[in-house]
Amino acid sequence: MSKQFDVIVIGAGPGGYIAAIRAAQLGLNVACIDEWKNEKGGPAPGGTCTNVGCIPSKALLQSSEHFEQAAHHFGEHGISLKDLKMDVKKMIARKDGVVKQNNDGILYLFKKNKVSFFHGKGSFVKAVDGGYEIAVTGDKSETLTGKQIIVATGSSARQLPGAPFDEENILSNDGALRIGKTSGAAPKKLGVIGSGVIGLEMGSVWRRLGAEVTVLEMAPSFLGGCDAAVAKEAEKIFRKQGLSFELGVKIGEVKVAAGKNGKGGSVTVHYEDANGKAHSIDSDRLIVSIGRVPNTEGLTLDAVGLAPDERGFIPVDDECRTSVPNIYAIGDVVRGPMLAHKAEEEAVAVAERIAGQHGHVDFALIPWVIYTSPEIAWVGKTEQQLKEQGVAYKAGSFPFMANGRARALGDTTGFVKFLADAKTDEILGVHIVGPYASELIAEACVAMAFRASSEDIARICHAHPSLSESTKEAALAVDKRTLSF
Repeated sequence: MSKQFDVIVIGAGPGGYIAAIRAAQLGLNVACIDEWKNEKGGPAPGGTCTNVGCIPSKALLQSSEHFEQAAHHFGEHGISLKDLKMDVKKMIARKDGVVKQNNDGILYLFKKNKVSFFHGKGSFVKAVDGGYEIAVTGDKSETLTGKQIIVATGSSARQLPGAPFDEENILSNDGALRIGKTSGAAPKKLGVIGSGVIGLEMGSVWRRLGAEVTVLEMAPSFLGGCDAAVAKEAEKIFRKQGLSFELGVKIGEVKVAAGKNGKGGSVTVHYEDANGKAHSIDSDRLIVSIGRVPNTEGLTLDAVGLAPDERGFIPVDDECRTSVPNIYAIGDVVRGPMLAHKAEEEAVAVAERIAGQHGHVDFALIPWVIYTSPEIAWVGKTEQQLKEQGVAYKAGSFPFMANGRARALGDTTGFVKFLADAKTDEILGVHIVGPYASELIAEACVAMAFRASSEDIARICHAHPSLSESTKEAALAVDKRTLSF
């Protein structure tokens, strides 16, 4: 006998588990299916974000940042250390512990909110009276029936043609997070293809721990999606830190050399620079971070009349409805930015729509963050976008080097930049490169959600001394009246 549910969610990443919990909060009988396994074979809900993405990468970034501070900056504070060393195995173990805490937390939330969790792979079987039949294939195979279905299966790392991931030598984000787990050492030389979020964050982690890092980027410019001024400042800082960048390259053959016990000893990447000149780099490991592809394999979408588009995404409308009644899709498996918090917002909106409410997501106000040091964060339009769209605007920026809290913190890199409508003064975009940018951007999101002007931010009292004063000063700079610079 098939188990009956009001809502079945396939996938328990940030989109899936939030959709399941919100739907349950609204009084619906909910099931959530997820196949992620931990090292012992048990359930590991949380998707890419929790298991091999957002959460573990931040754990490693924090550990490596502590090491960087101790090795190069504690002396400025009068703190002396001798025989400083990094226990890489312990760092990786801590990261794994953080992941497990998040896995266990999600399972607890399912239990608390009475969400029925099924550990296995979910796939469509057929449409039935009143809903859809879903097969769960795992240690225990089951068949479920749901009136409403939410597909939240996420995405996977895109492989470089001719150089598939082996997670030993050629690494996705998964393998990049496990470097040193068995050897206990950082690589001496690390190659990275792609200077996006994953490439920069993982490159930063291992650079801090002593690796010589070379980043190859196929795009002609650095961080093309960022505001140009922010990208320029960030590139300058990263190069100064020791990251090496080659932009506008064309990747050629990638070859893994044989090492001990048949395992790879090194990875050689042949490439052409922007001028067509041939080069090659040798590295102990190669991280490939050239984007992600939606996970639809094994869903048997055709069983209910669905099919991915030419890029592999499940087509949906503005409210995440597919072309098949009562089947929704959210997160990385549909259009829009592949960001965990975007998936979460869609999850809440869809659950509320199913319950008869009016869920809403403003895609124009989704913040972006890169958790390097300095951090990079932005929301809204970039200056180049406003120019391309012919929008008349005013700009104002304020450097952290003029902020008292940043001086005391010992990190004065970067700035805050405001873009506002030339006539109405409404904030159109805020861009930050500097300390705690990931936290500071929240004020901009709130302000823009209420269609605030730069004058509104300039007139609001900010605590002194605080990094947030740089936000206020940048707003003042729009009208060319900063008080501290």
